[in-house]
Amino acid sequence: MPATNVKAISESTREKLKLAVGHLETFLNQYAVPQLTSEDQGSDSELFYKGLLADLRHMLVFSEVAYEKLGVALRRPNFDTDFAERGLYDVYHQCVNAFFYPKNECYSEDGRYAYTGQDAIRFRKKPIRAARDIVLTISKIFEELRDDLSYYESDYMTQRRMQGQK
Repeated sequence: MPATNVKAISESTREKLKLAVGHLETFLNQYAVPQLTSEDQGSDSELFYKGLLADLRHMLVFSEVAYEKLGVALRRPNFDTDFAERGLYDVYHQCVNAFFYPKNECYSEDGRYAYTGQDAIRFRKKPIRAARDIVLTISKIFEELRDDLSYYESDYMTQRRMQGQK
């Protein structure tokens, strides 16, 4: 991929990650399991919200690390295309995959709704409004990242293997 494309994609990806990090930090600084479960008195609420918060914390950390890595690539006097491409690969395989395949499976993406204009995210249990809103808000960001970085799903590593690199 040409260096100018990689630089532009790195800049837009970094901005989207910054936006996602801001939303995640705000939510995680305001809510903890006791606050979420006090509003939702279901039988398995505590387990659900512990899993959701754990997944969101992982996503926040992965996103912050990727944001910093892309920042390093963009601040260098000579843009290092290989370093930036590796950073974009990491964004796809860590951040995007952490969102769409959460470890605790409190929500999942139902692709049947993607083309209907409805939210494609389906929750295992109905969450309170704030928890629902944060997931749906960042889902739009991660959908854009997934579309922008689809090249890094498999083509990037295939190209590297063909060049004899890892």
